[in-house]
Amino acid sequence: MEIRRAEMKDLKGVMALHKQYHVDSINPADKPDGFVTTNFTPEQLQALVEKERGITIAKDGERVICYAMAASWQFWSEWPFFVHMIQQLPEHSFEGQVLSTDNSYQYGPICVDKQYRGSGVLQKVFDASLDSMASRFPIMVTFINQINHRSYAAHTRKLKMHTVCTFQFNNNDYYMLACPTVRKK
Repeated sequence: MEIRRAEMKDLKGVMALHKQYHVDSINPADKPDGFVTTNFTPEQLQALVEKERGITIAKDGERVICYAMAASWQFWSEWPFFVHMIQQLPEHSFEGQVLSTDNSYQYGPICVDKQYRGSGVLQKVFDASLDSMASRFPIMVTFINQINHRSYAAHTRKLKMHTVCTFQFNNNDYYMLACPTVRKK
């Protein structure tokens, strides 16, 4: 298994995995085990790879089996949902710091092929994603839909993220979570 920052040649595999687990196209039987909600254009994915350097992947041979996306709030500001999150940042603190677009970034979505869940790949890709952003930001922030119980459990139990607040957007309820990009060993 290979874990590394994604390159343009990896985007086809990233998007195949993304589509498989996206809320709009997921097999209904798989939805209780987790799903992703953000859509991307090819141009946005290219910017994530080339400008933000924000997609970390795991590959088994030629197949992308896990990805984690991460980028500055500036990148995410095209989506109304993330504008809502940006506006909420200064209302919350994490480890004594008021959250801002300068000291935090948005992580996610992250997706693991169901055949590889429980294998430790989630933790490895998450750690590599944190490492890739640590020189730019001390805090990582994300959101999880409150009906996505598996994702919430994985992020709070396995990845040791902390719930900062809950919020609503477009008739959905979400958790906002955070963690430091540099973890104490």
